[in-house]
Amino acid sequence: MAYKFKGKTFEEFKVGDEFTTASRTITEADVVNFAGLSGDFNPLHTDEEFGKKTPFKGRVAHGMLSVALATGLANQLGIFEGTTVALLSMIINYKGAAKFGDTIHLVLKVTEMKETSKGDKGIITFETIVYNQNDDPIVDGQWVVMMRK
Repeated sequence: MAYKFKGKTFEEFKVGDEFTTASRTITEADVVNFAGLSGDFNPLHTDEEFGKKTPFKGRVAHGMLSVALATGLANQLGIFEGTTVALLSMIINYKGAAKFGDTIHLVLKVTEMKETSKGDKGIITFETIVYNQNDDPIVDGQWVVMMRK
């Protein structure tokens, strides 16, 4: 028997649905690995002495690392597994910094749904907010995702 994907299809979502992910702590290893992968060795992320002289009073994680971790947390929900056709767009607004040791989670809320012209897929707009352990929003935005019907 073949594996059955757990993802939700377009029809299984409704406007107003809200999903909260598990949490994940941002580690030194995460930041070092992301710097190596992305090539972004900005001292704001990699030099503690430099970081101490900034308004953050220390190094902070890359903003895009927080976004990348949020996409992983979203996928761990299982709602996108095997039913996502494409991520069409992302709007990213940085509201604060993720510091080393911060624990983040993502809240997704369905704000809009529309069928495609062919009718075999639908487009869902999600409001997204990444929170730290104090429930302070550090990133908000919007994901537009094409889903199977």
